[in-house]
Amino acid sequence: MHNMSHPKNPNPMLPVIGLTGGIASGKSEVGRFLADLGCLVVNSDQLGHEALRDDIVRKTLVSWWGESIVDDSGELDRSAIARIVFSSPGERQRLEALVHPWIEARRRALFDDPPTDTRALVIDAPLLLEAGLGDECDAVIFVDADRSIRAARVQATRGWTVEDLERRESAQFGLDEKRKQADYVVVNEGDRDSLRHRVQEVLDDILTASEA
Repeated sequence: MHNMSHPKNPNPMLPVIGLTGGIASGKSEVGRFLADLGCLVVNSDQLGHEALRDDIVRKTLVSWWGESIVDDSGELDRSAIARIVFSSPGERQRLEALVHPWIEARRRALFDDPPTDTRALVIDAPLLLEAGLGDECDAVIFVDADRSIRAARVQATRGWTVEDLERRESAQFGLDEKRKQADYVVVNEGDRDSLRHRVQEVLDDILTASEA
């Protein structure tokens, strides 16, 4: 287990679970199962999308990169932003320095006031370990799937090539390193019943450990 004392946890009776995995590993599906099982799941990607709708964030990004990142409806064009940050590590770091504090503040606000029947608090973040959030977790779950399966998923859902997948993942910790740092590995290769059973098993184990 990572950090059973979790000094930053506003609800010390509730374990904090980190959820991470490779791109298109099916992490969101595991998150939905955890939510079904009574966990409060905060999805960092969703909060990131909300951050881009924040007026101050929007104005800051336009001041950096110009009106070309604004689409016809006046919203920020996430694909245009992605092209900028994935071609320039410096710009990616600048974006993260702006958006990550916004996400962190929103997550803490949600964790400060969970529903009364919440069983655990879950940080669903692809960059959980890169951002140092694993240190705040009692346990980290890594969602795994064979690379060929993940490549097929991103081709079908996002139109990416294998090279696109490799380029995106090169900006993250290696998957072997993430597996090594995780307390649990959940394989998600398409069998929903097996996946649900494994998620239940892992959650029960984490809750039992937190009560010890």
